[in-house]
Amino acid sequence: MAIEDNPESRRKYGEELKRRREAAGLTQEQLSERTIISRTHLAHMEAGRRRPDVTDARRLDQTLATGGFFERFLPALDGKAVAEHFAEALEFEGQATVIRVYGPKLVPGILQTRAYAQEVLSSGSSPKSDEERDRLLVTRLERARILEDFHSPVVWILLDEAVLRQHVGGPAVMCEQLCHIVGLGERRRIRVHVLPFAVGYHALMEGVVSLMWFADQPPIAYVEGLKSGRVWEDPSVVGECQVAYDHALGDALSHRESLALIRSVAEEHAHAARHAQHP
Repeated sequence: MAIEDNPESRRKYGEELKRRREAAGLTQEQLSERTIISRTHLAHMEAGRRRPDVTDARRLDQTLATGGFFERFLPALDGKAVAEHFAEALEFEGQATVIRVYGPKLVPGILQTRAYAQEVLSSGSSPKSDEERDRLLVTRLERARILEDFHSPVVWILLDEAVLRQHVGGPAVMCEQLCHIVGLGERRRIRVHVLPFAVGYHALMEGVVSLMWFADQPPIAYVEGLKSGRVWEDPSVVGECQVAYDHALGDALSHRESLALIRSVAEEHAHAARHAQHP
Protein backbone atom coordinates (compact mmCIF):
# COMPACT_ATOMS: atom_id res chain seq x y z
CA MET A 1 0.00 0.00 0.00
CA ALA A 2 1.23 3.53 -0.71
CA ILE A 3 0.51 7.09 0.31
CA GLU A 4 -1.36 8.76 -2.56
CA ASP A 5 -3.26 11.94 -3.32
CA ASN A 6 -6.49 11.75 -1.34
CA PRO A 7 -8.33 13.92 1.19
CA GLU A 8 -6.67 12.16 4.12
CA SER A 9 -3.16 12.80 2.77
CA ARG A 10 -3.96 16.47 2.18
CA ARG A 11 -5.52 16.77 5.63
CA LYS A 12 -2.40 15.41 7.31
CA TYR A 13 -0.22 17.71 5.23
CA GLY A 14 -2.38 20.66 6.28
CA GLU A 15 -2.30 19.70 9.94
CA GLU A 16 1.49 19.54 9.85
CA LEU A 17 1.66 22.94 8.17
CA LYS A 18 -0.58 24.47 10.84
CA ARG A 19 1.39 22.81 13.66
CA ARG A 20 4.71 24.10 12.39
CA ARG A 21 3.32 27.59 11.66
CA GLU A 22 1.98 27.87 15.21
CA ALA A 23 5.23 26.48 16.65
CA ALA A 24 7.02 29.32 14.84
CA GLY A 25 4.63 31.80 16.48
CA LEU A 26 3.16 33.01 13.19
CA THR A 27 -0.40 33.77 12.17
CA GLN A 28 -1.63 32.81 8.72
CA GLU A 29 -1.38 36.47 7.72
CA GLN A 30 2.25 36.70 8.87
CA LEU A 31 3.20 33.47 7.12
CA SER A 32 1.41 34.71 4.00
CA GLU A 33 3.49 37.89 3.96
CA ARG A 34 6.79 36.06 4.50
CA THR A 35 6.18 33.35 1.90
CA ILE A 36 4.35 35.52 -0.68
CA ILE A 37 1.52 32.98 -0.65
CA SER A 38 -2.01 34.35 -0.37
CA ARG A 39 -3.66 33.95 3.04
CA THR A 40 -6.65 32.28 1.37
CA HIS A 41 -4.42 29.70 -0.28
CA LEU A 42 -2.66 29.04 3.02
CA ALA A 43 -6.00 28.58 4.75
CA HIS A 44 -7.09 26.09 2.10
CA MET A 45 -3.79 24.17 2.45
CA GLU A 46 -4.12 23.94 6.23
CA ALA A 47 -7.71 22.73 5.83
CA GLY A 48 -6.60 20.02 3.38
CA ARG A 49 -8.55 21.51 0.48
CA ARG A 50 -5.58 22.60 -1.64
CA ARG A 51 -2.06 21.34 -2.22
CA PRO A 52 1.04 23.54 -2.58
CA ASP A 53 3.16 23.53 -5.70
CA VAL A 54 6.94 23.10 -5.52
CA THR A 55 7.57 26.84 -5.21
CA ASP A 56 5.06 27.15 -2.36
CA ALA A 57 6.59 24.16 -0.54
CA ARG A 58 10.11 25.56 -0.84
CA ARG A 59 9.00 28.93 0.51
CA LEU A 60 7.28 27.23 3.44
CA ASP A 61 10.40 25.17 4.18
CA GLN A 62 12.63 28.25 4.04
CA THR A 63 10.38 30.43 6.19
CA LEU A 64 9.56 27.76 8.77
CA ALA A 65 13.10 26.27 8.74
CA THR A 66 11.70 22.76 8.23
CA GLY A 67 14.69 21.27 6.45
CA GLY A 68 12.89 20.48 3.21
CA PHE A 69 9.97 18.69 4.89
CA PHE A 70 7.15 20.22 2.85
CA GLU A 71 8.92 19.83 -0.48
CA ARG A 72 9.95 16.29 0.37
CA PHE A 73 6.37 15.25 1.01
CA LEU A 74 4.98 16.69 -2.22
CA PRO A 75 5.39 13.29 -3.95
CA ALA A 76 2.78 11.85 -1.59
CA LEU A 77 0.32 14.50 -2.75
CA ASP A 78 1.32 14.18 -6.41
CA GLY A 79 0.24 10.56 -6.53
CA LYS A 80 3.83 9.35 -6.19
CA ALA A 81 4.37 6.81 -3.49
CA VAL A 82 6.40 5.19 -0.77
CA ALA A 83 5.76 1.90 0.95
CA GLU A 84 3.34 2.47 3.80
CA HIS A 85 5.68 0.93 6.37
CA PHE A 86 8.42 3.41 5.32
CA ALA A 87 6.30 6.59 5.37
CA GLU A 88 7.06 7.51 9.00
CA ALA A 89 10.76 6.77 8.57
CA LEU A 90 10.85 8.99 5.47
CA GLU A 91 9.53 11.91 7.51
CA PHE A 92 12.20 11.37 10.16
CA GLU A 93 14.86 11.06 7.45
CA GLY A 94 14.03 14.55 6.24
CA GLN A 95 14.51 15.99 9.74
CA ALA A 96 17.63 14.10 10.81
CA THR A 97 20.99 15.75 11.46
CA VAL A 98 22.83 12.41 11.53
CA ILE A 99 21.89 9.24 9.64
CA ARG A 100 23.63 5.89 9.89
CA VAL A 101 22.35 3.16 7.58
CA TYR A 102 23.19 -0.50 7.21
CA GLY A 103 22.54 -2.29 3.92
CA PRO A 104 22.91 -6.10 3.91
CA LYS A 105 21.89 -6.89 0.32
CA LEU A 106 20.98 -3.68 -1.52
CA VAL A 107 22.42 -0.19 -1.82
CA PRO A 108 20.41 2.04 0.59
CA GLY A 109 17.73 4.12 -1.12
CA ILE A 110 19.34 7.54 -0.65
CA LEU A 111 22.42 6.35 -2.58
CA GLN A 112 20.71 4.55 -5.45
CA THR A 113 21.28 5.71 -9.01
CA ARG A 114 18.32 5.92 -11.38
CA ALA A 115 19.26 2.72 -13.24
CA TYR A 116 19.86 0.75 -10.04
CA ALA A 117 16.63 1.97 -8.42
CA GLN A 118 14.66 1.25 -11.58
CA GLU A 119 15.88 -2.34 -11.58
CA VAL A 120 15.03 -2.79 -7.89
CA LEU A 121 11.55 -1.33 -8.34
CA SER A 122 10.90 -3.36 -11.50
CA SER A 123 11.67 -6.66 -9.79
CA GLY A 124 10.18 -8.39 -6.79
CA SER A 125 7.26 -10.65 -6.03
CA SER A 126 4.58 -8.02 -6.77
CA PRO A 127 4.64 -6.96 -10.45
CA LYS A 128 4.28 -3.21 -11.01
CA SER A 129 3.04 -1.32 -14.05
CA ASP A 130 5.43 1.15 -15.66
CA GLU A 131 3.36 3.96 -14.15
CA GLU A 132 3.57 2.51 -10.62
CA ARG A 133 7.30 1.92 -10.99
CA ASP A 134 7.92 5.45 -12.23
CA ARG A 135 5.97 6.97 -9.34
CA LEU A 136 8.05 5.01 -6.86
CA LEU A 137 11.23 5.89 -8.75
CA VAL A 138 10.60 9.64 -8.56
CA THR A 139 10.04 9.44 -4.82
CA ARG A 140 13.16 7.36 -4.27
CA LEU A 141 15.37 9.69 -6.29
CA GLU A 142 13.93 12.68 -4.40
CA ARG A 143 15.31 11.23 -1.19
CA ALA A 144 18.85 11.73 -2.47
CA ARG A 145 18.34 15.49 -2.28
CA ILE A 146 19.26 15.39 1.40
CA LEU A 147 22.85 14.88 0.20
CA GLU A 148 22.89 18.19 -1.68
CA ASP A 149 23.78 20.06 1.52
CA PHE A 150 27.41 19.23 2.26
CA HIS A 151 27.06 19.62 6.03
CA SER A 152 23.72 18.12 7.03
CA PRO A 153 22.73 15.46 7.55
CA VAL A 154 25.94 13.64 8.41
CA VAL A 155 25.61 10.26 6.67
CA TRP A 156 27.41 7.01 7.47
CA ILE A 157 26.81 3.96 5.30
CA LEU A 158 27.66 0.41 6.37
CA LEU A 159 27.47 -2.21 3.61
CA ASP A 160 27.97 -5.94 3.40
CA GLU A 161 30.38 -6.92 0.63
CA ALA A 162 27.43 -8.77 -0.93
CA VAL A 163 25.93 -5.38 -1.85
CA LEU A 164 28.94 -4.67 -4.07
CA ARG A 165 28.93 -8.01 -5.84
CA GLN A 166 25.21 -8.68 -6.29
CA HIS A 167 24.40 -8.20 -9.99
CA VAL A 168 21.47 -5.80 -9.79
CA GLY A 169 20.68 -4.70 -13.34
CA GLY A 170 23.88 -6.15 -14.77
CA PRO A 171 27.55 -5.13 -14.65
CA ALA A 172 27.15 -1.71 -16.31
CA VAL A 173 24.47 -0.67 -13.81
CA MET A 174 26.57 -1.95 -10.93
CA CYS A 175 29.67 -0.13 -12.14
CA GLU A 176 27.77 3.17 -12.33
CA GLN A 177 26.22 2.60 -8.90
CA LEU A 178 29.51 1.79 -7.18
CA CYS A 179 31.26 4.73 -8.85
CA HIS A 180 28.48 6.97 -7.52
CA ILE A 181 29.15 5.75 -3.97
CA VAL A 182 32.90 6.23 -4.42
CA GLY A 183 32.31 9.77 -5.67
CA LEU A 184 30.24 10.67 -2.61
CA GLY A 185 32.90 9.15 -0.37
CA GLU A 186 35.78 10.93 -2.08
CA ARG A 187 33.97 14.26 -1.79
CA ARG A 188 33.58 13.53 1.93
CA ARG A 189 29.80 13.80 1.67
CA ILE A 190 29.38 10.37 3.20
CA ARG A 191 31.47 7.93 5.18
CA VAL A 192 31.22 4.39 3.89
CA HIS A 193 32.39 1.17 5.53
CA VAL A 194 32.26 -2.30 4.04
CA LEU A 195 31.89 -5.52 6.02
CA PRO A 196 33.96 -8.03 4.00
CA PHE A 197 32.84 -11.64 3.58
CA ALA A 198 35.76 -12.72 5.79
CA VAL A 199 34.06 -11.18 8.84
CA GLY A 200 31.44 -13.92 8.82
CA TYR A 201 28.47 -13.43 11.13
CA HIS A 202 28.15 -9.95 12.61
CA ALA A 203 25.75 -8.02 14.83
CA LEU A 204 23.55 -6.58 12.04
CA MET A 205 23.28 -9.51 9.69
CA GLU A 206 19.60 -10.13 10.45
CA GLY A 207 18.12 -7.05 8.76
CA VAL A 208 18.16 -3.46 7.52
CA VAL A 209 18.76 -0.83 10.22
CA SER A 210 18.74 2.96 10.06
CA LEU A 211 19.70 5.14 13.01
CA MET A 212 18.79 8.83 13.08
CA TRP A 213 19.65 11.70 15.40
CA PHE A 214 17.95 15.11 15.54
CA ALA A 215 18.60 18.61 16.77
CA ASP A 216 15.56 18.84 19.03
CA GLN A 217 14.27 15.33 19.75
CA PRO A 218 15.58 11.93 20.89
CA PRO A 219 17.16 9.53 18.36
CA ILE A 220 15.15 6.80 16.64
CA ALA A 221 15.88 3.48 14.95
CA TYR A 222 14.13 2.11 11.87
CA VAL A 223 14.28 -1.65 11.35
CA GLU A 224 13.01 -3.22 8.13
CA GLY A 225 12.22 -6.71 6.89
CA LEU A 226 10.33 -8.16 3.93
CA LYS A 227 7.23 -6.00 3.31
CA SER A 228 7.50 -4.61 6.82
CA GLY A 229 9.25 -1.94 8.82
CA ARG A 230 9.01 -0.24 12.18
CA VAL A 231 10.22 2.99 13.74
CA TRP A 232 11.46 2.49 17.30
CA GLU A 233 11.52 5.42 19.71
CA ASP A 234 11.86 3.44 22.95
CA PRO A 235 15.29 4.49 24.31
CA SER A 236 16.21 0.95 25.35
CA VAL A 237 15.48 -0.48 21.88
CA VAL A 238 17.20 2.42 20.12
CA GLY A 239 20.20 1.92 22.39
CA GLU A 240 20.38 -1.78 21.54
CA CYS A 241 20.31 -0.97 17.82
CA GLN A 242 23.07 1.61 18.28
CA VAL A 243 25.24 -0.91 20.13
CA ALA A 244 24.68 -3.51 17.39
CA TYR A 245 25.61 -0.96 14.73
CA ASP A 246 28.77 0.00 16.60
CA HIS A 247 29.78 -3.64 16.98
CA ALA A 248 29.33 -4.28 13.26
CA LEU A 249 31.15 -1.06 12.42
CA GLY A 250 34.08 -2.27 14.49
CA ASP A 251 34.35 -5.32 12.21
CA ALA A 252 34.22 -3.24 9.00
CA LEU A 253 37.00 -1.88 6.82
CA SER A 254 38.06 1.74 7.28
CA HIS A 255 36.58 4.42 5.05
CA ARG A 256 39.72 4.51 2.89
CA GLU A 257 39.96 0.72 2.66
CA SER A 258 36.27 0.51 1.84
CA LEU A 259 36.54 3.02 -1.01
CA ALA A 260 39.50 1.05 -2.40
CA LEU A 261 37.47 -2.17 -2.34
CA ILE A 262 34.45 -0.51 -3.94
CA ARG A 263 36.65 0.93 -6.71
CA SER A 264 38.14 -2.50 -7.31
CA VAL A 265 34.75 -4.21 -7.55
CA ALA A 266 33.46 -1.39 -9.79
CA GLU A 267 36.34 -2.11 -12.16
CA GLU A 268 35.43 -5.80 -12.14
CA HIS A 269 31.89 -4.87 -13.17
CA ALA A 270 33.25 -2.51 -15.85
CA HIS A 271 35.44 -5.30 -17.24
CA ALA A 272 32.44 -7.67 -17.31
CA ALA A 273 30.37 -5.01 -19.09
CA ARG A 274 33.07 -4.51 -21.74
CA HIS A 275 33.38 -8.25 -22.23
CA ALA A 276 29.61 -8.56 -22.67
CA GLN A 277 29.73 -5.94 -25.42
CA HIS A 278 32.77 -7.44 -27.12
CA PRO A 279 32.95 -11.18 -26.27
